[in-house]
Amino acid sequence: MKRFYKETAVDACDGGFRVLLDGRPMRTPAKAVLVVPTRALAEAIAGEWAGVPEKEEIKTGLLPLTRLAATGLDRVPGQREQVIDDTAKYAGSDLLCYRAAAPSSLVERQMTSWQPLLDWAAERYGARLTVVESMSFVEQPAEALVALRAAVAAHGDMALSSLYNLTHIAGSLIVALAVAERRLTGEEAFAAAQLDDLYQVERWGDDPIAVERRTGVRNDIAAGARFLELLEDTRLRTRGEA
Repeated sequence: MKRFYKETAVDACDGGFRVLLDGRPMRTPAKAVLVVPTRALAEAIAGEWAGVPEKEEIKTGLLPLTRLAATGLDRVPGQREQVIDDTAKYAGSDLLCYRAAAPSSLVERQMTSWQPLLDWAAERYGARLTVVESMSFVEQPAEALVALRAAVAAHGDMALSSLYNLTHIAGSLIVALAVAERRLTGEEAFAAAQLDDLYQVERWGDDPIAVERRTGVRNDIAAGARFLELLEDTRLRTRGEA
């Protein structure tokens, strides 16, 4: 579908703010009016659509904030518990818990980058995860998994849309939560999630396919981080929210 509108705008409405295309409310794939909780997020989404060149194809890959908002409206509310479970389960096999035994330079880099995040999660959520020097699965403490699931469940539907994506892309719930809590920037989260790959690039060089893949990962993490930031203080559910 090619660009069919001339102007974008943002309008306050019941429940938040909506994006207008030539004065008409934007709708999600499920035909719901796209309403987001903050003006900042609505303006950023409007900016994505304003950036589509005249008479050019609308490429959803270039509208990441729009996609996350639509998911938060269309999919998360009806599948909230499943989304929480699918996100929280990554704590049981979190990337940060599986360390190299050698070489020493990689061991040190993982310790420097990853251990402070695990320590932060232990202090922030009361969730101390077990670290092993192998790829063999390790059972994590039940109380830590319960605490981390509660941390995920504390997020509203919009934030869950992004938290789910970030967790799957990074392979780490801890990294995703650190982004949500502004413990990490998007770029720092990318560096943590791609630490092993970037280490191998330094040693052995790169190739175009790997570069393209990492660029996609970097862009997706950056979009997820920006989305959470634009939610401002609406990221967490309010007391009594259904």
